[in-house]
Amino acid sequence: MLTAYENATQNLLQLPAATPNTLYPTANIDTWINTARGQLAGEVECIRAIGTLTTTIGLRNYNFSAINLGVSATTGIEAPIHVRRVMYGVGSGQRFVAPRNWEWFDLYHMNNPVPVNGPPQTWSQYGQGAAPGNSGSGAGGSLYLDPPPDTVYTLYCDCVCWPITLVDDTTVEAIPYQFTDAVPFFAAYYAYLSAQAGARQADAERMMKHYKTFLDRARTQSNPSVDRYLYQQAGDPTQAAKLGLKPPSGGQ
Repeated sequence: MLTAYENATQNLLQLPAATPNTLYPTANIDTWINTARGQLAGEVECIRAIGTLTTTIGLRNYNFSAINLGVSATTGIEAPIHVRRVMYGVGSGQRFVAPRNWEWFDLYHMNNPVPVNGPPQTWSQYGQGAAPGNSGSGAGGSLYLDPPPDTVYTLYCDCVCWPITLVDDTTVEAIPYQFTDAVPFFAAYYAYLSAQAGARQADAERMMKHYKTFLDRARTQSNPSVDRYLYQQAGDPTQAAKLGLKPPSGGQ
């Protein structure tokens, strides 16, 4: 997949294979491709996985890096960007843990001098961003539970994830096909920005517009036609009416 990305990006930059790539070296293009993939994964939340997190008795806070998403070389997933939903295993099923924003959680759940351990009932994200991995650094995202666990639980976390770095064509690509078509445009955007010339900045903006177009197409293709607006990142069909906007002349 990396070679396909390289060829597509070079074509957008008008870099024939026979021409020495002195302005946009392949190593730089690979960096821009992988940066574009990470940004895309966060923007459209197209890599989803259910990860497991094992709790510790009495411990409230857990880093995203503790969430098990399987072997990255097999799944193509590096780490979570954020957690959308948490459940914990009980019996042969699972129970929902209610999410709260941090300010609410801090006031109504952390504000307790004598917490009593129990099954998780509420959670909130505190740390921001992707967990550290081969390409990351820092503590990354984290979440807190209340009450503190009274035993060892397995949490099932619905995660939005970012992909592992592509190093060659054997690296697994976790980004779904429709969204991969947008990657070369974002990589070309970075390349044109690096040129730091006025004409290239205009080219960069043109590539960003194409990137957005392909993202919109991929999202439309990925959401089912039946009740399309119930699904991921779909526009609100009533938004125009809510804003008091009128359809174009002759529109229905």
